Amino acid sequence: MYFSPEQTIQFYEILFIFFCTVVGLQLLYVLFIHGGLLRGTKVDEPISNKTPVSIVICARNEATNLFKNLPSILEQKYPNFEVVIVNHQSTDDSKYILYAFQEQYKHLHVVEITRNQHLKIGKKLPLSMGIKGAKHEHILVTDADCVPDSDQWLASMSQHFSKKNEIVLGYSPYQKTKGFLNALIRFDTAWIGMNYLGAARNGMGYMGVGRNMAYKKDLFEKVNGFKSHYSILSGDDDLYFQAIAKKNYTINITPESFVYSEPKQNLAEWIQQKRRHLSTAPYYKVIKKLMLGIYPFTLYSLYLSFVILLFDEKYRIYALSAFLGLFLIKWLIQGKCFRKLNETSLVPFLPFMEIVYFSLLPIIYYGITNKSKFKWK
Repeated sequence: MYFSPEQTIQFYEILFIFFCTVVGLQLLYVLFIHGGLLRGTKVDEPISNKTPVSIVICARNEATNLFKNLPSILEQKYPNFEVVIVNHQSTDDSKYILYAFQEQYKHLHVVEITRNQHLKIGKKLPLSMGIKGAKHEHILVTDADCVPDSDQWLASMSQHFSKKNEIVLGYSPYQKTKGFLNALIRFDTAWIGMNYLGAARNGMGYMGVGRNMAYKKDLFEKVNGFKSHYSILSGDDDLYFQAIAKKNYTINITPESFVYSEPKQNLAEWIQQKRRHLSTAPYYKVIKKLMLGIYPFTLYSLYLSFVILLFDEKYRIYALSAFLGLFLIKWLIQGKCFRKLNETSLVPFLPFMEIVYFSLLPIIYYGITNKSKFKWK
């Protein structure tokens, strides 16, 4: 197609205005959402550190993880708590391992769900049974493959409850190992954490993670548990949080509150896991979708418009200056956030990791074609 000189000038003027707009939106997002994570968290009128707490864990064929990780849960330094394990139709030795632990730890309670072809394999049924069977009002949930960073995990999470804050959003990173895949998985986890924790710090919470989240039992009862999204395999953390959250939440990113998980060992397994997590996104409210879509949309638009503007002599230097300025501000703020989330080793590679990550994300997301394939092990 032929462009006259006047048309070409007009095109670059419009493109430069668009470029400046996306630079501004990126900057606002980073300063407000990501920057929110850098603000201090004040707990108003915290509950007593003697308030009883029930830790609820769902397990299916987790014999190895239960044997390895459960002692770190049972031996938390806290005066009054119970651990409720819901053993959901396991076919391995989970039952015998749990019974052996019960002999040693009297505050361990096991709920057995025997095999039944009419029961779903998903997590929502056993989690519902665990919460309903818990003795205490304050519930802390995690998974069998998780291990707390310290014996102060329970104390740290419970201390963030208050009369106002009935939900505590924690953070659950993956363990560091060698290799690029591990770095990508840890980047993904820290990136998601930086977003949902930063948004929550600014009163715009949209999710928590089921590996480390606490809430009051009566909130579960008020919304009839997972009734509104029971047919969806995932959503016991993000969709559930959206159902119970009404400015009644806070975050906890103190290192002793972290709960670590083992990462996937190959790319295919991680992609499958990501697709399962992303499968709940279509059920978010429009305002949440718009908020979460701003950053990737402006990021793609930023790179595309920047590359095109480099071919125009008039706007090249302005585009380059704005791009580099934004680049440095993002690196500074996001780097501080990653350090808070104990991912300091990733900070030097943030710009490169962002490009790789957001190049893969559309492929992963639009590959969600058969939700029936997503299964809870």
